[in-house]
Amino acid sequence: MTDNLKEEFKVSGEQLLKKINELVKEGNIRQITIKGKDGNEIFSFPLTFGVIGAALAPVLAAVGAVAALVTECTISVERKQ
Repeated sequence: MTDNLKEEFKVSGEQLLKKINELVKEGNIRQITIKGKDGNEIFSFPLTFGVIGAALAPVLAAVGAVAALVTECTISVERKQ
């Protein structure tokens, strides 16, 4: 049985979309959660094998909208080990 590795990154709203794109390209991500300054979950989405391109476009558009609303947030990432 393998456990998933969890990491967190603090980013500003303007860096949010860039960081999400970097994480998606890494390819070993299972779940991404965006939390506000207060630690409350704002947005969460799973990444399954093969989710790329057009299938991910609506999610990235939503992340862009979140980025416009927040000044600082935390990205919580669950990776496959």
